[in-house]
Amino acid sequence: MKKIQISPSILSADFSQLGNEIKRLEEGGADMIHVDVMDGHFVPNLTIGPPVIKALKKNCSIKFDVHLMISPVHKYIEAYSDAGADIITIHPEATDNLKSSILKIKSLNKKVGVSLNPESKINLISDYLKNIDLVLIMSVNPGFGGQKFMPEVLDKVKQLKKIQSQDNMNFDIEIDGGINFDNCKTVIEAGANILVSGTTVFKSNNGDIKKNINLLKLK
Repeated sequence: MKKIQISPSILSADFSQLGNEIKRLEEGGADMIHVDVMDGHFVPNLTIGPPVIKALKKNCSIKFDVHLMISPVHKYIEAYSDAGADIITIHPEATDNLKSSILKIKSLNKKVGVSLNPESKINLISDYLKNIDLVLIMSVNPGFGGQKFMPEVLDKVKQLKKIQSQDNMNFDIEIDGGINFDNCKTVIEAGANILVSGTTVFKSNNGDIKKNINLLKLK
């Protein structure tokens, strides 16, 4: 079984103190930093772009897990790579040619992630699983933080885990959306090994990030 990792979403951080918030995550034992990039077009919200990521990355020693919810995504991949993304995750619906976009990320020596929205089927990406490093299952409709977890997506996680095992593949299974202390055990048992969590990491237990990360890891 893969090691359980926590990727806190900075969407729930204090944006007036982003640099300090990332230091808190590092000191609290976060495995990586999850950065949600939204364009107001592919999803109904706007967040941050490459200059902010570049500034934050300068003083950060852990990986940046950058989730691009932008369309068309292909032409922006290089900008986020240059800004400091270590993992670049895209949606199949946001590119005209998923294979080409995957190869583009690989050519920049970055890890490749592909994300599935709650209604998106695994067959959208089944031909590419051998070529990617991570599948991100959205357990809310992307666009806003603080939504409730959708348990129906766990079937998708279980299917991916089965494919991974049967075909001896090594991609990570990441889940994002409403992840908290009540459902983390269920998603880990279903097969997810990277949990994205924002509100729970930053706000629970009076903001004790280390405690919250360990609780999500079932420690």
